[in-house]
Amino acid sequence: MSERVMPGRTDGLIPLDAADALWVDLTAGSAVPAASGAFTCSPAHARAGYVLLGDHAVATVRASGGQWSVPEVEVRRAAAELNAVGMDRQDLVRIGPFRGAPRQECNEETPLRWRRRIAGELQELGGPERAARREVGRSYHLAGIDWRQILVEQTRDGTQRTWWLPRAVVRLLDAAEHTETQWVQAARTRQASTAVTEPPSRPRQPRASDGRQTTSPEGPTASLRPYNKELEGQLYSVLSRKPGTSRRVAGWACAVCRTAPATVLDHCHEHGYVRAPLCQSCNTLERPDHLYSNDIRVANRYTRLFHTDTDDWLRHWHRCRGCRARTTLPLPHLAAWTAHTACRSLRPTHRAPRGRTPCGVLRVSWTGSHQAPRSCLFTVAVDFCPSGEHRVLAQVPYREAAERFRTWLAETAPAVAAAAGPDRLDDLPAQFRPVIADTSGEGPALF
Repeated sequence: MSERVMPGRTDGLIPLDAADALWVDLTAGSAVPAASGAFTCSPAHARAGYVLLGDHAVATVRASGGQWSVPEVEVRRAAAELNAVGMDRQDLVRIGPFRGAPRQECNEETPLRWRRRIAGELQELGGPERAARREVGRSYHLAGIDWRQILVEQTRDGTQRTWWLPRAVVRLLDAAEHTETQWVQAARTRQASTAVTEPPSRPRQPRASDGRQTTSPEGPTASLRPYNKELEGQLYSVLSRKPGTSRRVAGWACAVCRTAPATVLDHCHEHGYVRAPLCQSCNTLERPDHLYSNDIRVANRYTRLFHTDTDDWLRHWHRCRGCRARTTLPLPHLAAWTAHTACRSLRPTHRAPRGRTPCGVLRVSWTGSHQAPRSCLFTVAVDFCPSGEHRVLAQVPYREAAERFRTWLAETAPAVAAAAGPDRLDDLPAQFRPVIADTSGEGPALF
């Protein structure tokens, strides 16, 4: 590697051990715990020309004495971005293990592969041995983040273990993996097109605290494309079989949070239409928490779906032509909305040290299907009541729930409601393709 450094960075180089100490010092108050050894311990890749710190790639330079160094200003910038990340330790995303999940391809050009790395390290040793190994002082970090401090392990029936990380950290690590991929691709392109030996300019995709994407003063940034309805109206069953679809999806930013790289193509399971490309975190956030095929637990994340970020999510769900034309939501989402929003006043509360807290855990189940609305009924109940006195709170027919949702939508998100409705004949699906077959013989009487 050339001993020259990027323009404007010739004076501020510090060795990797000093950068490690600086990184820990600057991120001491961060909500996301930073790790010592981010520069000097595995999985650092100083000789590849960069080190990942959060979703920020810091370029490395080999000085005349053979010592590896980094620009101090870049370490400080990465620390400032990590400090700006807020983290809710209760808002968790399951990261494994997943039974029957497809094996990840081994791509040596993107060494982060954080889900695979976590799975490998957690399966390496048993409980007591793992704790002892941690005490020895082995550094566990990914992109400068000490993930072991925030990992949550849960067991089911005392046998099956699952692993969870806060949603903010999942988004951060997904963005870091994307940053590394862009770096490697840009480096390969430059090597193929020119024989210049200067270190590559730093393609990265950092995120500011308010969600805006920032650019590097040293060179052009490999940015994600915003999604602009390019796939609207297409059937997922057709598009998912086309070659190159996954690569195309990876080029977009998530259509909901608009900051993380998209990894999946979200679609409506009732109508079959593509909604938009999403990041793994947003796709997990909107997934119903099924207990059984017709029974879901109304988790705390529904506060974000129907209150905090409601406009973004309603707009996303109505990217499906079927839901938009009928001004409704897929059956599990409509059931969750009915329990969480329409039946909010029915939920009992109990006295607590700081006022009153909602009783137990909300659950909603249904009989029938959306294709037989006369026989479809939502049952809203409370589980795990401290006093054991509450059971069924309400039973709401599907038609009534759909009508309540239309009224609420017009008040909550008027722009989304104005774009919906059966009067927009140009948006009606040509052929309705329900996932749940109607066996009652009633047919789609509501529609």
